[in-house]
Amino acid sequence: MAATDSLHPSRGARRYARAIFELARSEGQVQEWARRLAAVQELLDQAEVRAVLMNPSIARQRRQEAVTTLLEGRVEKEAVNLAKLLIAANRVSEIDAIGQEFQRLDDEAEGRIRATVTSAVELSEEELLALKRQLEGRLGRETRLTSKVRPEIMGGLVIQADDQVIDASVASRLQQLRRSLAGV
Repeated sequence: MAATDSLHPSRGARRYARAIFELARSEGQVQEWARRLAAVQELLDQAEVRAVLMNPSIARQRRQEAVTTLLEGRVEKEAVNLAKLLIAANRVSEIDAIGQEFQRLDDEAEGRIRATVTSAVELSEEELLALKRQLEGRLGRETRLTSKVRPEIMGGLVIQADDQVIDASVASRLQQLRRSLAGV
């Protein structure tokens, strides 16, 4: 199984996400499938559950029965079938990447853009909302904003939207100042 990260899902995760997304769009059930994926993801993100469902010493059928028991009554049969399919294909570890890629495809189809703001301290909801509005005005598109806290940037913000990066961090400014002074 290939390792994945949130920026570069594996080819398999992209394939699964695209297949689910195309099915969801053809059925007019994109939001329903987003909920289903989130429910499966929530279950499979539990370390104990993941350990059992990925354990090759437990028969595949027993692992599929276990996930059925855990999900039945909580989600629709399509979500149960997806979880069973991931077990059969040894792709349980890729559920996060599949979910993220599904959301990326949905955002792309709806003309939304995803942006990440990194700050030294946690931003308030009001600050995030104001920043979201500014980005939407600047980019001309609905924006899904996520935030990260990285104290090492010391202050200011780093904003990444698609392939654009706006680095207004104190750490970056200090580095620019060091370069300028070194060149003198």
